[in-house]
Amino acid sequence: MAITALLNRLGYDDADQVRTLFAELTGQAIDDSFMLVPPFFTECGLNIRVGRNVFINQNCTLYDLGGIEIGDDVLIGPNVSIITSGHPIAPSGRRTGVTASPVKIERNVWIAAGATIIGGVTVGENAVVAAGAVVTRDVAPNSLVGGNPARLIRSIAE
Repeated sequence: MAITALLNRLGYDDADQVRTLFAELTGQAIDDSFMLVPPFFTECGLNIRVGRNVFINQNCTLYDLGGIEIGDDVLIGPNVSIITSGHPIAPSGRRTGVTASPVKIERNVWIAAGATIIGGVTVGENAVVAAGAVVTRDVAPNSLVGGNPARLIRSIAE
């Protein structure tokens, strides 16, 4: 929480400081090609892995209890939420604990503004998640998905 607060005091022009703090937050080396525009929110940070040439726009939330893996060349739009944790569905169990499942974002994915990705999902290489989509199932490579819940709109294979 303290690192996130420091990171969120920085601006767009503070890219080197943002990378330094993000590396501290995640406990991993961050490539010089990584770009994040604060503010940014997470529950921990140590379970986030990012590749090279990743761009995360402002006001994104990455709840990483279950683990979040972001591949190379990924673009994440503003107000995107990647949520790996939740609660049991049964009313009697909701306050008994937390469930968690990983999210994997493969290479060259674009997640557009306001999308939400739920734990247990893999977004395949070159896929696009449309603005406002709620992704509850795996997304095939080279596809465009949108809606709530997100559904295949069309293939985008070149």
